[in-house]
Amino acid sequence: MSSTSVESAGPRSRPVHGKRGALRANPWLTLIAVAFGLFMVGLDASVVSIANPEIGRDLHASTADLQWVTNSYLLALAAALILGGKLGDRFGRRTFYLAGVAGFVAASVAIGLAGSIEGVLVFRALQGLFGALLMPNTIASLRAVFPPRKFGMAVGIWAMVSTVSTALGPIVGGLLVEHVGWESVFYINAPIGIVALAVSALVLPQSRQDGAAKERFDLPGVVLLALGLLAVVFGVVKGETWGWSSAGTLGAIGAGIAVLLLFGWVETRVAHPLLPMRLFRSPALTVGAVITALNFFVLLGVIFFVMLYLQNVQGFSPVEAGVRTLPLSLASVVASPLGAALTERFGPRFTMPLGMALQAAACFVMLAWDADSAFAVMWPPFVALGLGAGMVLSASSAAIVGNAPVRDGGVAGGLQATVLQIGGALGTSVLVSLISARVGATYAGELASAGVPAPVAGGLAGARDAVAMGVAPTSGAMPAQVRAAVVEASGQAFMNGVHVAALVTGVLCVAGAVIAAVGVRHRPAH
Repeated sequence: MSSTSVESAGPRSRPVHGKRGALRANPWLTLIAVAFGLFMVGLDASVVSIANPEIGRDLHASTADLQWVTNSYLLALAAALILGGKLGDRFGRRTFYLAGVAGFVAASVAIGLAGSIEGVLVFRALQGLFGALLMPNTIASLRAVFPPRKFGMAVGIWAMVSTVSTALGPIVGGLLVEHVGWESVFYINAPIGIVALAVSALVLPQSRQDGAAKERFDLPGVVLLALGLLAVVFGVVKGETWGWSSAGTLGAIGAGIAVLLLFGWVETRVAHPLLPMRLFRSPALTVGAVITALNFFVLLGVIFFVMLYLQNVQGFSPVEAGVRTLPLSLASVVASPLGAALTERFGPRFTMPLGMALQAAACFVMLAWDADSAFAVMWPPFVALGLGAGMVLSASSAAIVGNAPVRDGGVAGGLQATVLQIGGALGTSVLVSLISARVGATYAGELASAGVPAPVAGGLAGARDAVAMGVAPTSGAMPAQVRAAVVEASGQAFMNGVHVAALVTGVLCVAGAVIAAVGVRHRPAH
């Protein structure tokens, strides 16, 4: 059986000589090194949505083009995450982490300099590929250097960095777009990445799976996994625009699932698989993967419609909206190490249901929101959502990576990052579709209830897409009374959609809590 070797770190390390060797023997310095890269990727994932309107205006991009600013990155990332983890396990996690950071920074700068929407899309895809080298090798490096009794707390801090960077994105993005320009949301990756490279060069040890470089590489597995994930994620991100019951959406998702099933069959018949199916013999790992996807379905989906609500319905600027989500960010700072400590003591079977229950409570409280809700009724669900998401991420990370052999740490990290990205993509797409459908079903009735004259209401029938984004389709030609009625009706129709989305996510969180409580029977194996 092969194992993982760690240069200048871990219990099986060679004797350390010199200052640099001593630095690389410290697992907490390894955590600091990978935290910079993780923070950069997490921040980038959430600041781009704030910059999209300005990108569209500056580069004369269509709505479809702006969708691909996100989708090109997401597709490349999802298709290559497990491969990135496998390459790190095989040839050196430090090597591929550094390559990922350097490439991510270079692609980020290139996006700002591109000058055309086509260039932005190409370099966003490259960003995704380099992100796929970076992300799984962060947690795999931790798995290689931390002893079992301290790994849970390391994962808690890792999860805290991930959730805080994602939650801070709207604030940072709003400040940069308002005061500097949309290019700055990509340029900001350069100083963070340079610090990550400098620190990692000094303190990050090399770790890899012993003997893996001599094994035959699973090229069929790479191709099948990439094609299957591309098809599934493509169907998910297009489901909102094509319709979830359309032939295109069902065909893409169905084809992707079929290819992934073929991939699983092939992986059981090769000597050195890209993704060993034996990993899924662990119920805790399998349930952890499901709960990770569900956790980010809820977190990113809710953040998406909350930002629409704060900016388009309540009328806050991007910065003001971001500041109002600070309770979520601050709660996640507390939640991740707390979740790690609870997981260490009681196991993920306790922490994952608790975190999902907190998120369910947050979603159900949102059912009481209306178009004019005060901040006093907003911050409690923000706190509950941040606490729940941070706790679940800590516990599910420990369940996935902690239950995988150390030699498969990169693959396990890639698996976790893959389901995380797919869950986030599903959350945004599905909840937008639910809101759109509910707006379409209730908008005419809300216009009539608000007293909008029938001829005006008839002319607004085609504005449902705007209303589904929280925008009231008013014009300067409307009388003040009619304009006020349209704003009232549009806000109420949007809130009808938000309530449906909140109800669905709340029910899913309850289901996730039950799945975690029933499916995980033991603490993580060390």
